[in-house]
This record gives sequence, C-alpha cells and structure tokens, in this order.
Amino acid sequence: MVIAREQKAVFFVPKWKHSEKGKEEMQYAVGWSGSLNVEEGECVSSTLCIPLASQKRSSTGRPDWTCIVVGFTSGYVRFYTENGVLLLAQLLNEDPVLQLKCRTYEIPRHPGVTEQNEELSILYPAAVVTIDGFSLFQSLRACRNQVARAAASGNENVQPPPLAYKKWGLQDVDTIVDHVSVGIMTLSPFDLMKTASTIGGFNATIKNNPPAMSQYITVGSNPFTGFFYALEGSSQPLLSHVALAVASKLTSAFFHAASGWLGWKNKQEEEPVQKQKPKVEPATPLAVRFGIPDSRRHGERICLSPCNSLAAVTDDFGRVLLLDVARGLSVRMWKGYRDAQVGWIQVVEDLHEREAEKMDFSPFGTSQGPSRVAQFLVIYAPRRGILEVWSTQQGPRVGAFNVGKHCRLLYPGYKIMGLNNITSQGWQPQTYQICLVDPVSGTVKTVHVPFHLALSDKKSERAKDMHLVKKLSALLKAKTLKLDVIEAEMKALILDIKYPATKKQALESILANERLPLSSLTNITQTLMDTLKNQEVDCIDEGLLQFCANKLKLLHLHESVNKLNSLTIESGTVPSDNDLAKLLRLEDEEFARLQMLLENYKQQNTQPSVHFADDKDGVLPVKTFLEYLDYEKDVINVKKLEESEYVALGSFFFWKCLHGESSTEETCQILESAGFSPQLLLSLLLSVWLSKEKDILHKTQSVCCLHAALSLLSKMTVAIDESWDSQSVSPWWQQMRTACIQSENNGAALLSAHVGHSVTTQITDGIAEKKFSHITVGGDADPWEALSLDTEYWKLLLKQLEDCLILQTLLNSKVSKKTCQPSSLQAETLGRLSVKKLLEGGKGGIADSVAKWVFKQDLSLHLLRLGRKREETESEEDVPQSCSSFLLESEEDQTGLETILGLLHLAYQQFPCSLETDVLHAHCCWEYVVQWNKDPEEAHFLIRSIEHLTCIDNAHIQHGIALMMWNTFIVKRLSAATYLMDKVGKAPKDRLCRRDVGMSDTALTSFLGSCSDLLQTLMEADVRSDEMQPPVLDTEDAWVSVEGQISLVELALEQKHIHYPLVQHQSVLCTVLYAIMKFSLKSVKPLSLFDSKGKNAFFKDLTSIQLLPSGDVDPALLSVRHQFLTKLVSAVAQAHGKPEESVAVSVKDRDWPTLALDLSQHLQITEDVIRRHYVCELYNYGLDQLGEEAILQVHDKEVLASQLLVLTGQRLAYALLHTQTKEGMELLARLPPTLCTWLKAMDPQDLQTVDVPITTTAKLVDKVIEHLPENHGQYSVALNLIEAVDAMS
Repeated sequence: MVIAREQKAVFFVPKWKHSEKGKEEMQYAVGWSGSLNVEEGECVSSTLCIPLASQKRSSTGRPDWTCIVVGFTSGYVRFYTENGVLLLAQLLNEDPVLQLKCRTYEIPRHPGVTEQNEELSILYPAAVVTIDGFSLFQSLRACRNQVARAAASGNENVQPPPLAYKKWGLQDVDTIVDHVSVGIMTLSPFDLMKTASTIGGFNATIKNNPPAMSQYITVGSNPFTGFFYALEGSSQPLLSHVALAVASKLTSAFFHAASGWLGWKNKQEEEPVQKQKPKVEPATPLAVRFGIPDSRRHGERICLSPCNSLAAVTDDFGRVLLLDVARGLSVRMWKGYRDAQVGWIQVVEDLHEREAEKMDFSPFGTSQGPSRVAQFLVIYAPRRGILEVWSTQQGPRVGAFNVGKHCRLLYPGYKIMGLNNITSQGWQPQTYQICLVDPVSGTVKTVHVPFHLALSDKKSERAKDMHLVKKLSALLKAKTLKLDVIEAEMKALILDIKYPATKKQALESILANERLPLSSLTNITQTLMDTLKNQEVDCIDEGLLQFCANKLKLLHLHESVNKLNSLTIESGTVPSDNDLAKLLRLEDEEFARLQMLLENYKQQNTQPSVHFADDKDGVLPVKTFLEYLDYEKDVINVKKLEESEYVALGSFFFWKCLHGESSTEETCQILESAGFSPQLLLSLLLSVWLSKEKDILHKTQSVCCLHAALSLLSKMTVAIDESWDSQSVSPWWQQMRTACIQSENNGAALLSAHVGHSVTTQITDGIAEKKFSHITVGGDADPWEALSLDTEYWKLLLKQLEDCLILQTLLNSKVSKKTCQPSSLQAETLGRLSVKKLLEGGKGGIADSVAKWVFKQDLSLHLLRLGRKREETESEEDVPQSCSSFLLESEEDQTGLETILGLLHLAYQQFPCSLETDVLHAHCCWEYVVQWNKDPEEAHFLIRSIEHLTCIDNAHIQHGIALMMWNTFIVKRLSAATYLMDKVGKAPKDRLCRRDVGMSDTALTSFLGSCSDLLQTLMEADVRSDEMQPPVLDTEDAWVSVEGQISLVELALEQKHIHYPLVQHQSVLCTVLYAIMKFSLKSVKPLSLFDSKGKNAFFKDLTSIQLLPSGDVDPALLSVRHQFLTKLVSAVAQAHGKPEESVAVSVKDRDWPTLALDLSQHLQITEDVIRRHYVCELYNYGLDQLGEEAILQVHDKEVLASQLLVLTGQRLAYALLHTQTKEGMELLARLPPTLCTWLKAMDPQDLQTVDVPITTTAKLVDKVIEHLPENHGQYSVALNLIEAVDAMS
C-alpha cells in the first residue's frame, strides 16, 4: 500500500504479527518513506502498486515483488521497488499525469469473450498512453536484476531496456478527468453494419471479417462520457510490416520502440538530465466516436466492472450512473451520493451450494453446471459514512455498513501482472478485490459477499432458508428454554427449510447446542430423518439422510453408555497380593520387587496436578461427544483430537469399568456393536489407563479390571489376526507395546505391560494347548509356558520399563537443602522420561538425564560416591555411619538422604554400564559447564564441573572431556579476558569485565582459576593416558537397540592428543592472569611477559604443533618478568600479612609461593632470586615465623643475609630514632658511633610492619650472623647489632 501527498510518500509492507490478544494478524509496516520528487516543483499526482508474478516453478501464480508506479505533475512516470529504489523513469508527455490504471490477465469465462492483453494506461489532460504489459513486465524484471547487479558490483551506469507503448491524442472533448481502457473488442456483424451505415451512409460497404478495436471511455465534460475506438491491426507481426508499408497516420504510431527512455538517477548524470529533456513523441489523433452529451453534468470518476461489461460513473450532481459499456448507454442511476467512491466485487458460485433437487426447468445441463459469476457494486458515501453493496444490473441493495466519514475505498481493478493462461490456473487470490481504509481506527477492512445474494429476489427460496436459519439460531440463544415448546418449533423450522445444504447446517447448529438435552436432540434428528424417508425416491438427498442416520447412531450410543455408567455395581473384594501375583503370572519375589518399585515411585512422584470440582471423570457432554466422533460406512472413527480430549473420550467409555463400578463385558459389547474397531478401543483404554496414573496406583483392584477388559478386547473378532502364530509378532500386541513405550507415566505403563504380558501368555498357552492336546501324555502335568515371539518382546519391554521407572523415581527425588537460594537454572523442571525417549536419546541418554538431576539437586561428589560404596558394603552395617558423617541437622533430612542413597544404589545396580563411574562424572562435568555457560556469574558451576572432571579415573576420557570443554566453552572467553587485561594493564573493573567478557570481576577471577585447573588436569591426563588402555564402552542388554546422537564419552575418546608444551605454555598465561586478578596487581600487561612467538602460540588449537619460544631470552623481557614475579611475591606475602582487612585475599586455594617459583622456572628467571625476595617480604610484613621456614629453601644464603641485615637496621632505626623514648635516647648514646651513623642512614618507611617485638628481631639478627661469612664487609655491623638488640631487650 502506498500513501502519497505532494512530494512525500510512504510505502507499506504487510507483515504477520501477534496482536495484543495473542492472535496472528496482518499488519502494515513502513517499508520505505521519503521524498520522490526529482525535478523542481513537481508533485505526485497518481500512484499504483502492481504485484509482479514470480517466475519460480515452486511459486507459480504467486507475486514475487510489487512494483510501485508513480505519476507526477511534470509528466514523468517513475517505477520503484518496495524499498524505494528507482527502477525506471519515463517522460511520455509533458502534461501532468492525471490517472494511472492497470489491466492484468484474466482467463476468458467462455469461448465468445476476447482474450485481453495486459497493459498500463496513463491519462494526460488531452492524451492517453498505453504501455504493453508483457513489455513492461520484462523491462521491470530486467531493471530490478540490473539494479541488484549494480549494487553488488558498485557500477551505477545501467541501461534499461525499451518499452513498447501507444499514444493517442483524444480529440473533440472539452475536459477529461478519468478514463478506463476496456480492451480489445470485436463488433458483431449487425453492429458492424449499423456503424458502417451510420458513418458511410446508404452505400457503405463492409469487410467480411470485422476489425478488432481498442475501446477507451473517458469522463469529464462535453461530452460527459466519451467513447473512443482505436482500430487494431489483424495481428502483431503484420502490424509492424503494415506500419512500414503504409505510411498512414493511424498505423505509423502503433509501436514506438521506447521513444523516450531515460537513464537512472545517477550522480554523474543528474545535471545533464535536467538540462535536456528526452524527446517526446507526438500523439496519434483519435476522435471521439460518440458520447453521452449532458452539458451541465461533469463526470468525476469511472470504474470498470471485473468482466468489462459495465462501468460505474460518479458526477458532480451526487449521482452514480451504471453504464453498459458495449452499447454506450446508461442503464441505471442512484441519487444522493455526493463525493461517492465506487468499486466492484465479483463472486464465483460455490458448486456445493447448488440445490440438489431436479432442475426441471432446464431441458439440458446437469444440476452441476459451470460456476456462475455475480457482480456487486460497492458505493461508499462519505457524507453519510455508509458503505452499500448493490446487486447489478437491476438488483436490490444487499448490504449496508456504518463505517465512518473519513474512510477511503480502494478498488485496484487488477490482480497480478505477468500471468498467462497456464500460470493463472493454480492462482490463489493473493490480492484484495476491494478494501476500505479507515484512518481513524487505523484498520483496513475487506468486503465479502455470499453468492446467493445475487439470486435474492422476493421469491428466492435461498433467502427464505437463510431467514429460517437465523430464526433458529435466535431460538437457540434464548435465555430460557421451554423444552417442549422449543422442540416443536425447531422441528417445524428445520422441516420448512428447502435446501438440503441449509437443512444440514441447521441440524448441525442444533446438535452443537450445549443446552438441549439428549432426548430433544434425538427426537429432532429422528423427525427429520422420517420426513426425508417419506419423500419420493428421486427427491431424497442421500448425503443428508446418511448424515441424520449417523448422528442418530451416535446419539443412541451416548445414551447407552450413559445408562451403563449410571448403574453402579457393588465393587467386589480387594484382591490379595497372592491373587494379583497369580493374575500377572509373577513369582512372589518378583511381585514383591514390583510393589517396592511402585511404592518408591509413588512416594517420589508428588507432582501437583490441578483438578476442578466439576470435572467428573467418565462424564462427557453430548455436544463434545458428537464433535469427537465420526461415523462412516458403519464404522466409528475418532477425529484428530488433543491428548486431553482423547483421554476424556476414553474415560467416558472405560473409567467406571477400570474402577470396577460398571460391567466391562456389557460396555465392550455395546461399543463393538456400535461399530468401534477393537484397535480404537484398545487405544482409548490405554490412553485412560496411562493418563490417570495416580488413581490407578492407589487402587489395586483396577489391575484386575484392566486384565478383564484386555482379555475381552483381545477376543473380539478382528483384534488378533487369525493367521497369527507364536513365531510372528501380532500387530495387536505391538500396538499396546508402542503405547507403553511412548508413555511418560512409567508406573502405569509398567503395570499395563505386566497385564499385557499375562494376557498374551494366557492366549498363547491356549493356542498351544489346542495344538498339542492330542500329543500330551496324561501323567506329565508340569506347568509350562509356550514360547512365542510376542512373549519375548514383552519381557524385553518389561525390563526397559522397570529401568525407566527406577530412573524416573531417582529423577523425581529431592534433596532438602537449607543452603542459599538455588540458581534459576537449577529451578528448571526436568522433563519426564519414557522408554521411547531413552531409546532415541543416544547411548549417553541415561547418564545425561542423571547428570541433569545431579545438577538440579547440586549433589556433592561425596553423596554420589556413597551410593557406590553402598554397592560394595551391602552386607556390612557401616553405611548409616558414613552417611551420618555427612553434615545434616534433622532426622527428616537423614531419612531423605537414606532414600536418595537407596534410589542411587538401585539405579547403579540397574545400569552398571550406562552409569559407570567415569561415564556419570563425564556427563555431570559437561552438564555443569553447559549450565555455567548459560550464566557465567554462577562461578561455582564451573568449579563443580572441574571437580567432576578430576574424579574421572580413565585418563583417555578425562583428556577428551577436558579438551572438548576448553574448545567449546573456555577458549573464547579466556582470550577476551586476556586482551582486556592486556589493554587495561591491571585487573579490570567490573563494568569492563561485564562488557568484554560477559561476567563480573569476581566471577572472572574464579573463571581464571578454573581455567588454570582445567589445563593442569589436561596435562596430567595426557601423561597418564600413555600408561593405560582406552576403556571398552558397553551397554546393558535391554538397551542395545538405542539410537540417536553419538554419546559424550565416545566423542571424548575420538579427540586427538594434545601437544604438551603448547598446553604448558597456555597454562603459564592462565596462572599469570589468575594472579593479576586475584591480587589486583597494577601496571602489568600479561602479554608483555612473552615474545612474539609466545604471543602467537596462545589460543591456538591445543592439538596442533606451534612454534614456541626457545633459546636465550631478551634481557629487557627478563627484567619485565622479574618485575612481575617480585610484585606477585610481595602480594602473596601481603595477603599472608594482613588477613583482617576487608579486601583480604584468601591464599588457601592453592600454594602460591610454590606456584610463583614454578612460574619463574617457566619464565626463565632464577628461582633463588624470587625465593630471597619472598623471605625479605615476609620479614618486611613482620611474618618472621613464616620467614624462618622460607629461609630453608634459599640456596645463596649470604646474599639473603646481607638483604635481611638492612631490614634489621630499618626495624631498629624505627625503634630508636622514630619513637624517641627516653630509654631509646640513652641507649643510642651508648652505641658505637659507626652503628649510629649506619642506623641513621636507614629509612624505616620502607617497612610494612614496624612494631615488631624486639625478641623477634633478635632472632632475625641471629639468622643474619649465622649466614654471613666473617670476611663480609657488614659483619662488624652485624656483631654491633647483636649487642644493641641485647641491650634493648
């Protein structure tokens, strides 16, 4: 849609969006907006949007894109894409463009109609130009392709192809304001003679074949309506030939090869275009043939009907006239429509609506002839704010709507350009015939008119039927229903209706009413059916009769089932465990295990479910019942329903049976005789059983009821195929197994599978007994079971369902926590399991689901191990002790933990391969890291992930998982952090961390520590993997047929080996980064510690071989490294020294002094220098005890002693000179002068901790004397210091 005013225009594009109510609806969004004028002072005078057909085979008959055509007051016509890109500009006449109109291809309705060509017509004040549609379509496509190419290659100089057009100068008319191009028409011989004699008089001669003419109609003044006819050449190739041969005025102008084609709006060409206008071809004069003369009346608009036979004209007297285009006459006039806007709607008859009675009035033709077409005229009267729809030519008004006074009626009158008789066959309407734009509410409304309104005159039976249907729906909506009265009225109404289709519609609306009771519905349907049967055989509508019969059968079925459900039988005694075990053919131990598993499942499966008070199971309203079922050829089918609807239908039939409250036998009989297939009944029975799990597990009796129902269904005639033998799989049992496999309610599924297995065995045994009864010898009466393929499948399924139940029970269990709020990621619910999900989940599916549960409960590694220990120490009594060592406050928690350990132990037993220690840890590790990646703020997830990683015993798996973690989640974030820290030159602030790395500064610190641990684990795994075999991955027998994605552990084992030195190199960087963040070191650029080779090797694939630094290191680089290490060591000493500060850094997470020495080794700095610096820093912070331990590590103790001597001097200088006590002064006077001078030279400000007890300093002096050689220059000072310290203490 395009809206334009003066120079500005807005192009709208339709898009599907969700409205506020949540429904999908079409909305117009702005595709482009701006100014369109190129020349000074020109304005938009007319616009048109033409959809162009797609050339792709897949979307034949659909629009590909829309071309927007704009006419200007300067005479230019410009063509744009939906995005406002100019494709083509034409100056065909120098007067302003008044009107643009378009005609697109329509399939002729019958052979007598001339096939019309597509064209675009442009009206100027005294001329009309028509551009051939095919030529225009090709040009626009070519231009669009060239624009796309030019945009891609940057070359703007594009030549558009020529356009073929005709230009007619309209003569003998005062003013023209609007026009239509009717197209090519051929006169009938009579009209030809009439015209010839009118023009040529009595002696006029005519040709045998009448010429084809293009007809144009204009409206304006003098004449009010003008009719123009331009003769066509007989065929196009001849045309150009004739144009060359005969130099007549008329034919010379037939096809100009794009007389005035222009270039583009190029930057280079803009100036010349304005200076010299393109050559404008002269028009071929065309005189008006005749008109409707009315000197006072001025025409305003003309609008051609879709079938080109009628046109609506509006004038300045407030009239709307209907013209007969072929005869040139006005056939109808409407008064009182000032400023009216008009349009047309063409409606095609739907053949299904035809009355099916015999068409006596037609001597030929069947009841189903070709579709008829009706045309309606739409008039919008803005002064009254009303939109009217009239049936043409002489029909009544069929509709009126109040729409507001500021709307605009849009009637394009064309569809899609570029279609032909083949491509338009599959054309679905993609454009609106007519629409009303309401600027007040901002909506676009369309008008739909039913075909039968064209038939409505006073006697029309269709209209009467519609009236009766309306009356019926009003009756159904009445507030109070007097049943007997309403029933009689409805019968009368439905019998009065004539058309079978409408009768059916009326009956459907009655059956869909919720307020009518079953008896009324049955009576009405029965009455209608009886009436139909009493008609003559020829007049009976078979479809309607069948419809009534089907609905009656369904109504009777509903009644029967309802009756059965209302008769409550006394439920029998509750069966004992022994009876149930016999029924399910289980040994006592097997039955006890089943009970134990179901009891565990019941306890853990405490999902809250919503039940409404009025939701009674086993009740289904008639309306719903009829909606769900379909009757066809004596068989009942269920329509496509949602799960809950299907269960509701099943409950209606079987709920009471499963509770033992109604007779299963009778129910099955009724349903079978009604036409239900046993397969459908089995499906309904299982849907109820599997969905009502809670009720069933609490009522043991229901197992017997299911057994009875299943036995009955299996005995139905077509349930189990006659040819079934024990060596083939019966589709009947397969259907039941499939339902169990797909069910997520594992408890109910396991029970129903046991019942299925029992009934199958019973039937198989029965068949086998018949076969072998004549062979068996009387004395041999051992109990035996006939083997069959189905029984084997049942056994496999029972194992799978039991496994699934144990797993589901474990996943439902919860650890009660009193710790902090869990993460929102841990609050997400785990999906329920089914055998199908596990079979499709790949080999790692089981471990994956347990890992998700471990993550959700945030289980400690200790607990997971306890579950394993329980396996090993089953007989011993020490499980509770080891369990109670786990810190728990209350007894309730203790029992909860016992339960979880029991369930874990069961799961480990059941899945020895799938939940093998390494496999489970690998999956837990991966789950934690995946969840950490979703929210990197949760740093403890990554820490927990690496804890699981370190627990993996097999080095091959550990290596693979660590490498996958690094490549998938770590390396990108780590490189971002590295470059950020290098840019900032210190530990970055929170805002920068969030911006560049996507986590806070505290989370980043933890992340860097975890990266360091990960690389360490990876290196250790690489070393260990040489000494051990890769693991053999097994699967439990029941799960061999698992399909799906490759398992995590298999992926891990496929990883290539790492290049150890590269990982070590990367690990050094990680440790450096971690140290900078942890101790907030200032002015350190981590990458400056490495040379160019070293920098290039970072963040490369760890399995590749990179060029690493080797040989001697540049001294400048060594000094930077030395500086960094001394900073780090000082920071470590400070962290030891001031733990009480608020910004205290915990140094307990790893052995930092050793780490610093490792770093110095990797960075090629002498370790002893770093050790000495560390000792000095410890003494500097007053940590003399730690210092004494650290001295033991130092090799060159002489240098250290001289460094510590200075430190001692600083301490004493502070004690004697800076505190200035009386005793201090006296002591100072007694000291040797050399010592005094030396002490005064000391600067105690370098000390971090000054008030150290003198006894501690005395020990330090002893250490210095111990390590200083006697020939050392400072030895005498040290001796003097001993005396001074003794004197002070």
